[in-house]
Amino acid sequence: MRNSWANIYRLGIKELWSLLRDPAMLVLIAYTFSLSIYVAATAMPESLHHAAIAIVDNDSSPLSARIAASFYPPHFKVARLVTARQADAGLDDGDYTFVLDIPADFQRDVLAARAPAVQLNVDATRMSQAFTGNSYIQQMVTNEVAQFVQRQEGGASAPVNLALRMRFNPNLEQSWFGSLMEIINNVTMLSIILTGAALIREREHGTIEHLLVMPVTPAEIMLAKVWSMGVVVALAALASLLLIVRGALHVPIEGSVALFMLVTCLHLFATTSMGIFMATLARSMPQFGMLTVLVLLPLQLLSGGSTPRESMPVLVQDIMLAAPTTHFVAAGQAILYRGAGLEVIWPQLLAIFGIGAVLFMAALGRFRKTISQMA
Repeated sequence: MRNSWANIYRLGIKELWSLLRDPAMLVLIAYTFSLSIYVAATAMPESLHHAAIAIVDNDSSPLSARIAASFYPPHFKVARLVTARQADAGLDDGDYTFVLDIPADFQRDVLAARAPAVQLNVDATRMSQAFTGNSYIQQMVTNEVAQFVQRQEGGASAPVNLALRMRFNPNLEQSWFGSLMEIINNVTMLSIILTGAALIREREHGTIEHLLVMPVTPAEIMLAKVWSMGVVVALAALASLLLIVRGALHVPIEGSVALFMLVTCLHLFATTSMGIFMATLARSMPQFGMLTVLVLLPLQLLSGGSTPRESMPVLVQDIMLAAPTTHFVAAGQAILYRGAGLEVIWPQLLAIFGIGAVLFMAALGRFRKTISQMA
């Protein structure tokens, strides 16, 4: 048993040295857990976030002032009062995404029930924010006018008052969600790529034949690849979480980083085994790359990291329970966003371990078959 663990350790060290001699993989690791995380977190979100808006107030009434004061961060920047000429120039220069033009005598016409028109100019080149902000601004103006008229005419107040309170992300900051989900997705992607590439590299370079004549078993070879590549991805993820997410992006982490890393290590056990299994199916690196794309897309899109699982068909939800990423995303969100402890995420831990054990045994069986064919 002692010799077996020593073989696993030495073979793992060999994998680390082999990785250090591969500059392309080193660049991929560095980019995946640094610039990729930062770009994904700070890219322009589809929802409204600090949208630039200007108001042409030709009425200068309490109602128009109330409408202007309703635009504030984080959805909008503080509204700027401009003239019509400044508004046109600002739209041409890209300074404003929205310009709201309130006509003269607007408040008087509203109280007289004359249905005055308010003009909203939109810079449609900023398509995602323009589409969302158009309907959002219309709703805001309509609500402000309705509340103003109701108070002026002494109407009865609504029987229900809805008070919204955002938990865990009060300002709905896109970077808080995007950065952490990008780490979770990249852990899956990189662990599959590194282990699969390591096996295919040995096959292409002929070093796998050297291992076959040594007193090592297929299980020892597999475990060496699992722990070595898993350690690399785990350390890179930890550094990204502390330096990029918490340091550069200033994203608060509610839960225990150590508990998240425990879940990450279990997940790496499953995904590295998956990478080895896929590498035994592919005959070359291009084939492995195409197979990786086919596997990663469903894992990332249907695991709950991009779209809530509750919005998916029930059949898809049930099928994705067999994927380790589904449980990893659920546990990661619970720990990092809501500060959950072991008493909450233990079902996900058991599920990831069980799926990982099945994947490891399947990969080991396939790896033994591949080696026997080579021999």
